[in-house]
Amino acid sequence: MIRSRVDLGRAKRVVIKIGSSLLTDSEVGIRMSVVERIAAEVAALQQKGVEVCIVSSGAVALGRVQMGWLGRKLSVHEKQACAAMGQPSLMHAYKQAFSAHGLHVAQLLLTKDDLRHRRRYLNASNTSETLFSAGVIPIVNENDTVVVEEIKFGDNDTLGALVSLVIEADLMLMLTDVDGLFDQNPVTHPDAVRLTVVDSITAEVMQMAGDVGSSFGTGGMVSKLKAAKISTRGGIAAAIVNGHREHVLADFLAGEDVGTLFLCGEDRQSRRQHWIVDVLHPAGTIHVDAGAAKAVVASGSSLLPVGVMQVEGLFDKGECVEIKGPDGVFAKGLCNYNADEMRKLVGVSSEQIEKTLGYVDFTSVVHRDNLVLLERDEERR
Repeated sequence: MIRSRVDLGRAKRVVIKIGSSLLTDSEVGIRMSVVERIAAEVAALQQKGVEVCIVSSGAVALGRVQMGWLGRKLSVHEKQACAAMGQPSLMHAYKQAFSAHGLHVAQLLLTKDDLRHRRRYLNASNTSETLFSAGVIPIVNENDTVVVEEIKFGDNDTLGALVSLVIEADLMLMLTDVDGLFDQNPVTHPDAVRLTVVDSITAEVMQMAGDVGSSFGTGGMVSKLKAAKISTRGGIAAAIVNGHREHVLADFLAGEDVGTLFLCGEDRQSRRQHWIVDVLHPAGTIHVDAGAAKAVVASGSSLLPVGVMQVEGLFDKGECVEIKGPDGVFAKGLCNYNADEMRKLVGVSSEQIEKTLGYVDFTSVVHRDNLVLLERDEERR
């Protein structure tokens, strides 16, 4: 686990997320010189035994240029058309650039729905492992040609964080057009100071982000911090670096004071916990009383039916639900019973489950092993 810049030299598997502002230009389309430079730097890392996965933005932006749809707001279908136009050109650019170094690339297109299903999640992981074993560089992008709002990652920073967890990377590097995270907006405050290392992404750190971002992409500084938070709590360090800088990958991994490094937290989440918190969309809400909330939060207990006060939504057994106490939503977990069964179990003691339903599968409605407590900024009220 990376806990300082000194540890960066030990990274053996790295996800590099590349933003649209680096890869595309409103006049020329793909910035081939940037792709070629990144390919050369990645090839150098591969020679040193570092496995690299690239999460690439740019398909929609490139398609927008090709379609001549600059300077206008696009509908969902127009964005999907842009993605369909831009993705082949984007992959062709990567293929050309890496072929010059004797390396092959592979395209992986994902939606959040792919990661919500445990088997497909593991399939994505196994496919990546096979590609790494063959020395092939995976190029990952969101499947924008078919994605709808309900299954969007939101931005490729989030996608980069989730891919990092899927493939069990050591580090996620977000290449952008700024030098890192500053204590205030460097565009409007010339005296802004770059943070070299961030131990924990607190509310104060989030406030430093403001709305700094490129007009040509979807991920501003806030989205990068949220992505860094996802990866670091899963034991994967994250960084924001300027992708326009020559030799930025080698310099950063050598421990030089480049960009901003976000260190791993002590309370590392398991892959299953991160899957529940960061990937699954709650299909319903279970309202509980203060006693049940205290037992779950303070005592680490499973959620029992006796503390349930109300059930919202339609969900099946094994689906994700959010758990809401008097102070708001404080946990997410996989429910042992479906919504209809849960409504019958409101306020029922565990001993009375069989009498109430005619059978008993579990004495808890959400077992502790399938329950994750949420941080304050993740709660949905």
